[in-house]
Formats: sequence, C-alpha cells, structure tokens
Amino acid sequence: MKFVVAAVLTALLGFTIVLFMPWWSVAVTSLIVAIAVSQKPLLAFLAGFTGIFLLWGTHAFIIDSLNKHILAPKVADILHMGSSSMPIILVTGFMGGLVAGCAAITGSFSANLTRK
Repeated sequence: MKFVVAAVLTALLGFTIVLFMPWWSVAVTSLIVAIAVSQKPLLAFLAGFTGIFLLWGTHAFIIDSLNKHILAPKVADILHMGSSSMPIILVTGFMGGLVAGCAAITGSFSANLTRK
C-alpha cells in the first residue's frame, strides 16, 4: 500500500511542481516523498521510477497525439530507433523515471540514516 501511495504522490507532486519549476524538480519531489513515506530503498526507487515513468510517458503520448504523431517519428528516425513514436515515448518515460528513482533511493537512504 505504501508503494502505491508513494508512486501516486510522486506523480501528482511531479506534475504540479513542473508547472512552476524546471524538469529536474521531479527529483526533489521524489526525494521528499521517499523521506515522507518510509520504504525499503528498492521499493522507494521503484515507486519513484513508476510514478514519473507513467507521468512522463503519458504526457509524451498526449503531446504526440495532439501534434498528430508528426515530430516523434522524425526524432526516432534521426536517433535510429525506427520510424515509430513509441520508442521516443518510452525513452522519455524511462529517463524521467531514472531521475526520480535515483532521487527516491537517495531519500530512502537519507531517511534510514536519520531514523537509526
């Protein structure tokens, strides 16, 4: 249950904070959520990764759909990923998830240090 709460909270805070701050502020929100919701480090990483992966993947898909799938296939073709937009969407989600997951595991380790 803590995992789901942490993932949803990470996604909600990540969505909200990016409206006012740069993209990397999702790392700050993931760190704060991982400190607030105490979990084992691996679960904290997965919660941060999952929350932002779903958020950024969904956001990239919505943007791609709104521009009628014009830009993402061209970018994928330039990066030798085929001519589909799905690899770019997955890479976008993966990169955001990796940033958030690393911040969340850092927050979990920091919380464990202060609790001992």
